[in-house]
Amino acid sequence: MSGTHFRLLCIAGLLVFGAQQTPAATSETYDPWPGLVQDIFNNRPMNDGNDVIAIEMPYRAEDAAIVPVTLKTKLSPGDNRRVVSITLVIDQNPAPMAAKFGLGPDAKVSEISTRVRVNNYSDVHAVAELSDGKLYVTKTYVKASGGCSAPAAKNAEEANNRLGQMRYRQFAKSGEVPTSGAREAQIMIGHPNNSGLQMDQVTQLYIPAFFVNELRLWQDGSPVLRVEGGISISEDPNIRFTYVSNGAKRFRAEAKDTEGHVFQHEWNVDASGI
Repeated sequence: MSGTHFRLLCIAGLLVFGAQQTPAATSETYDPWPGLVQDIFNNRPMNDGNDVIAIEMPYRAEDAAIVPVTLKTKLSPGDNRRVVSITLVIDQNPAPMAAKFGLGPDAKVSEISTRVRVNNYSDVHAVAELSDGKLYVTKTYVKASGGCSAPAAKNAEEANNRLGQMRYRQFAKSGEVPTSGAREAQIMIGHPNNSGLQMDQVTQLYIPAFFVNELRLWQDGSPVLRVEGGISISEDPNIRFTYVSNGAKRFRAEAKDTEGHVFQHEWNVDASGI
């Protein structure tokens, strides 16, 4: 075989190899966000939300199965609009809509923190819907992988024994009594929150999805927060939030999961601080 003929065959082979690699390279650079705007938000216009909502997450997660995320509202005190809801979207997750938080009209919720699973390096968007009917978006980027398929931290028996157990804590701001003013609160629910992508280490079969899909919180009868959750919320859901007390003496929580279980609990506010 002549040298020229050999070189032509090599070039042809490289061209074929490159053509075969193109789809993979394209998938790595594919941006799912435009499609998610259509699927989750019915293609409603998205406005710049940098002055409306902030999202805080670590750039590189230590544990992809429990990545902390904090959402903060940024409306100025003189703004007569209010945040009606905040939707958290992890673009590259199998089920991108991680959670939607509905804010009670009188609770003045200004900060929400939780823990999520992140399955691939991904943009994470926070979309705030305001009382003016418009959507405002901001985003961050997180380097994490494998969070949705990571094995559960607790074994099945331990998880079942803690199923639906709730704990509530409230943290009064300095100089304020527990039944008035702004404060932080935390609700914790014992639940495996199986993603459907985790594998049983004994049977090598996938564990069916089983997670808390709704959580509602009230101070006395006044709504504080409603959470619609998905597979991206970490095991043992933990929601921490800042709100303004209306002087209520009782705090109530109700949670539901995908198997129809309903978990309810009520606490005396005065006895729940730490």
